[in-house]
Amino acid sequence: MRMMLLTAGTRGDVEPFAALARLATSRGHEVRLALPDDAPAPEGVETVALGLDVQRVLRPAGRTPWALAHHLRAEVRPAMRRMFAAAVRETVAFGPDVVVHHPLVLSAPMVADSLAVPRVLVEFAPVATPSERFPAAGGPTATRDLGAHNRSTYAVPRTVARFFDADVARAAAELPDGRRPARRSPSRATLMAVSPELLPRPDDWPERVHQTGAWYDEAGTASPDRVVSAFLTGRPYVVASFGSMARGDAAARGGAVVSAARAHGLRVLLVTGWGGLALPPECHGPDVLAVRSAPFDAVLPGASLAVHHGGAGTSHAVARAGVPAVVVPVTADQPFWAAQLHRQGMAAAPIPLRRLSASTLVPAMRDASSRRVRATDVGRIMRREHGVQRALDVLESL
Repeated sequence: MRMMLLTAGTRGDVEPFAALARLATSRGHEVRLALPDDAPAPEGVETVALGLDVQRVLRPAGRTPWALAHHLRAEVRPAMRRMFAAAVRETVAFGPDVVVHHPLVLSAPMVADSLAVPRVLVEFAPVATPSERFPAAGGPTATRDLGAHNRSTYAVPRTVARFFDADVARAAAELPDGRRPARRSPSRATLMAVSPELLPRPDDWPERVHQTGAWYDEAGTASPDRVVSAFLTGRPYVVASFGSMARGDAAARGGAVVSAARAHGLRVLLVTGWGGLALPPECHGPDVLAVRSAPFDAVLPGASLAVHHGGAGTSHAVARAGVPAVVVPVTADQPFWAAQLHRQGMAAAPIPLRRLSASTLVPAMRDASSRRVRATDVGRIMRREHGVQRALDVLESL
């Protein structure tokens, strides 16, 4: 089978698709993976770039309404327009048997319909598949159960998508006949790459929704470098990461984590990412190591605690490792996952970003530590889910 995989977003959106691409390639399928320009190309997989620099899109020059409006006009819209067109162009050039895509790749339905091939949607959080059991992740009410009104919250992501409808229409110029199909076909299947341990399957999802569990590379865990490996052999430590969430004062956040960890006698592996955390000079010491990145599957299993922003990929990686957490959500689906981890007994109550300090982290770390048994049990179950294998089984059944 010729599979066209289209993804956009940060590390948590790219690495699962890379894992699927590697597994599909190993099973003899022809795979092409389209991904953002600033994402590292996975080894052994044919890749193409989508003309999208995610770091630039996520980093407006200011937080005022004027600055955000300017950023939307000058950076976000042009980047999305390039991505939509590239997704169509590369898919047409590849001639796939199936198109598998991230919800952000809004031009994927159009090109699949034009080529008359099945389309499969991938969700890392429930944003496109409505349910009355919980609200849409990423919406303004993502942490509140609205009962019968939960289903209406899924209109928010659809409304945001319509904002880019003209840009999707422009991408039709890349289709073989240059025209957008008159009718949009529904996806043949939805792959919900979410663990039922974090989000139990609701009874109102249709049968075409396959909850596979999280996708990660099961071929082996990357080893950290020598400096990180040496750090991991010492006393108990906390892993802290805010991923690409560079909003606000990264040094103040890093200082709060280090101070709170020291109050509990814990060392800190500070994963700075795209600037989500930074180590202030006054917090330097042999009990702290700051690195830009580290393989989570290698550094998390030995950690006593994790402090993170609640992205879908990070939330699943921490839970899979069996590590209790303190979650400080920033945006998008992060408040949803922060609330879910707390409800499922694996994390302390979420700390709003504006309230993050050593004084709020100290009791939250104590609370998280009390949840170690539950986190260990959940991690043991999640490591048996084999989500990426189940996802490929679904694709092959098409």
